[in-house]
Amino acid sequence: MILGALFILCGFVVVYSYGIYAALIWLLSRLFGRQESPPPLDDAHLPTVSLLIACYNEESVIRQRLLNALELDYPRNKLEIVIGSDGSDDYTADIVRSFEDRGVELLDYAQRRGKAAVLNASMAKLHGQIVVLSDANTFTDPAAVRNLVRWFADPSIGAVCGRLVLTDPATGGNVDSLYWRYETFLKKCESRLGALLGSNGAIYAIRRTLFVPIPDDTIVDDFVIPLLSRLRHGRRIIYDADAIAHEETAPDVAGEFRRRCRIGAGGFQAVGMLWRLLNPLRGWAALAFFSHKILRWLCPFALIGLAILNILMLNRPFYRYVLCAQAAFYVICLIGWLAPGRSLPVRLLRVGAMFVGMNTALLVGFWRWLSDTQRGAWQRTARSSEIVAASDRDQHVGAIET
Repeated sequence: MILGALFILCGFVVVYSYGIYAALIWLLSRLFGRQESPPPLDDAHLPTVSLLIACYNEESVIRQRLLNALELDYPRNKLEIVIGSDGSDDYTADIVRSFEDRGVELLDYAQRRGKAAVLNASMAKLHGQIVVLSDANTFTDPAAVRNLVRWFADPSIGAVCGRLVLTDPATGGNVDSLYWRYETFLKKCESRLGALLGSNGAIYAIRRTLFVPIPDDTIVDDFVIPLLSRLRHGRRIIYDADAIAHEETAPDVAGEFRRRCRIGAGGFQAVGMLWRLLNPLRGWAALAFFSHKILRWLCPFALIGLAILNILMLNRPFYRYVLCAQAAFYVICLIGWLAPGRSLPVRLLRVGAMFVGMNTALLVGFWRWLSDTQRGAWQRTARSSEIVAASDRDQHVGAIET
């Protein structure tokens, strides 16, 4: 009976985390949430903004990123663009300096310390009332910053998360996966309840005065920064689907797996910083943090528990059938992982493969967190535009030689 109860508990953790919670948060958002609309702001009433991009060795994309930032539909006298270079040893800093006459500021940190340390140090040097944080390989729509900052006319809002659209490195087409659309759906529901958890590092904004410095070894800064601010100041976090940014997916499976492992390690690390969110007095935020994050991070252990407990109860016919079903599921996932093409049956098979891969990455991330082998300094993912770096390098080498 004890083994059976544990088996049911493990199964419930998985089913609730990925299925029941989605239905529950949708229902609660319809019953108790509210759909808000920000007021339109003319240029005279727009706040001053600092666009901060922390980067490391991004010579292949930083020129295009700065050109993209300079095309933002925002008054130039109210926008400062700041690049924090975390000890880059390529031509990133040189490329940024070539934009100084266009108002771009470089904060060139000689020693590599990690993104969290760069953000902490850079925040103190910014002047904007609102800080928009983004990445070097992210390209924002012209109206993205304007859409983000309009929400801050409401003093109860402390941070705003934009919408990230994933693109194919080869074609540039939208490749938002089923899982990404599922996560976006959860963000919308949680936002209606005032329970949005963190943001996306590619595009989000926060009031500069509400920024709470984070530990220099923080792994997932975009998750921790808004929530620490919420814990300290009590302001809400809003999701705005109209503030759009585009970013390429990882060019290979290995790159995506490493990214998920890092996020997993950062999630376990963040629990020690954000555990106060589990206080039921924090309302819907406590439910969302427990259901969407804590239980989700426990799913790899629940899946392992299901397999082990199943084997321990093979003396009962029912559990023999269940073990066969589990084995068949993982075989199907393996087929989905290896199957070529993008037909509907293949994409459906890959949903299961993605589920297994994501939980495997969480398990690896847990071990890295436990063994303290995941560093806050990030390893950049290869970009499809690496070829541009060669051109930039040749130009700068020629300039230096001249």
